[in-house]
Amino acid sequence: MTTTGITETTQFLTFTLADEVFAVEINRVKEVLEYTTVTRVPHTPPFVCGVINLRGSVVPVMDMRLKFSLPSAARTVNTCIIIIEVIVNDKTTVLGAMADSVKEVMSLEPDQIDPAPRIGAKLRTEFIRGMGKQGDHFIIILDTDRVFAAEEMDAIHELSGTHGKAA
Repeated sequence: MTTTGITETTQFLTFTLADEVFAVEINRVKEVLEYTTVTRVPHTPPFVCGVINLRGSVVPVMDMRLKFSLPSAARTVNTCIIIIEVIVNDKTTVLGAMADSVKEVMSLEPDQIDPAPRIGAKLRTEFIRGMGKQGDHFIIILDTDRVFAAEEMDAIHELSGTHGKAA
């Protein structure tokens, strides 16, 4: 097994936040939505934008810029909500991750992925599963199950009303 835990060709959805390119495993992505009106919910963490109605289910939406301590930005025509599934403490939750834009679905071989750096990253390295290499550019591969801490997810489970069930 490699240090990143990725041992075979894996497909990723890439997206941008500020000037950085991030990726999540495609098997965690349910769909990508155009930005829509988000209903703000009081007493939620600052990175929680609110909730959307996704075919009758309440789905919490996270501002990934705020989650990663990046400066906030105005919404544009490219702003989107990536609907992903995360598992924390054996609970599955569907949530929206707001991104500046979606780039592409790409495949990476295990030898194109390096371990997360120990220093110099703009976000906490426990969130990073690895660093993908595409030519001279790096892609920050996120560990979707670690991006949201267990205590944060408790509030999100209450917000979505899932309590361990997929939304």
